[in-house]
Amino acid sequence: MMDPTTDNAGNTGDPGRARASLEALRAEISKAVVGQDPAVTGLVVALLCRGHVLLEGVPGVAKTLLVRALASALELDTKRVQFTPDLMPSDITGSLVYDARTAEFSFQPGPVFTHLLLADEINRTPPKTQSSLLEAMEERQVTVDGTPRPLPDPFLVAATQNPVEYEGTYPLPEAQLDRFLLKLTIPLPSRQEEIDVLTRHAEGFNPRDLHAAGVRPVAGPADLEAARAAVAKTTISPEITAYVVDICRATRESPSLTLGVSPRGATALLATSRAWAWLTGRDYVIPDDVKALALPTLRHRVQLRPEAEMEGVTADSVITALLAHVPVPR
Repeated sequence: MMDPTTDNAGNTGDPGRARASLEALRAEISKAVVGQDPAVTGLVVALLCRGHVLLEGVPGVAKTLLVRALASALELDTKRVQFTPDLMPSDITGSLVYDARTAEFSFQPGPVFTHLLLADEINRTPPKTQSSLLEAMEERQVTVDGTPRPLPDPFLVAATQNPVEYEGTYPLPEAQLDRFLLKLTIPLPSRQEEIDVLTRHAEGFNPRDLHAAGVRPVAGPADLEAARAAVAKTTISPEITAYVVDICRATRESPSLTLGVSPRGATALLATSRAWAWLTGRDYVIPDDVKALALPTLRHRVQLRPEAEMEGVTADSVITALLAHVPVPR
């Protein structure tokens, strides 16, 4: 593990160092967030794949703290937007502002011009404002008054939503859900983890002061760039490609689903499996990599039939059952 105080500006982009640095993230983030290793891994996978993440969990499970800690450990800028019913698209993307001194309009960038954008409670704002993120997520640019303005790289949207409150919300349409690379569920902590959280607070932990908590940069943009280049060289055999296709096609034939995984979803599963294989130290993808990323990559890309939902069937249970039946390549 590299020294947490090391400055990454001089990083030469070595893939081995990049992997070690990204592996160090878990230990660094654990100084601020108890548990949540799967969510940390998912966010790193999304950064490697240039994707975006939907975080689902009840209030108070450290979703915001998790993103802030990740940004601090990666030396990345982060901004947070609280989505509300009266939020306008220009509040996110920015707008033209008249300058009386020059008698001209100048562009005032919105909070989307950052590395990690935390879109808090994205389902509390109307579709018009939700859609303002679509161009940023897909094209990595914002167009205001006909002028496209590129966003920084890396750029990741981490959107949160509350799974238990439906009053006053605007559920994300399937087309927008499909643009999120991963949907990560943030569970309530175990009894011991909750005791650890309270003990930290009793000892003076301040979630608003990550520096005092000891969170230091262990990786940077150069590490991410080196890691992305290494992931792109990770081998995918024709058998693995066919396995991914078979899983996604099986969702389209499931009697419990009205909507199966699209080809874009299949592409996403191949990409996340590749990133996970590299993170675990291999330069080739195996079926277990696909299985490991199937739920977070596919759960938000399928839609349950109402009768199946009434019987207690979930997207996760359907995908898990399909994984057990689709033949695994040898």
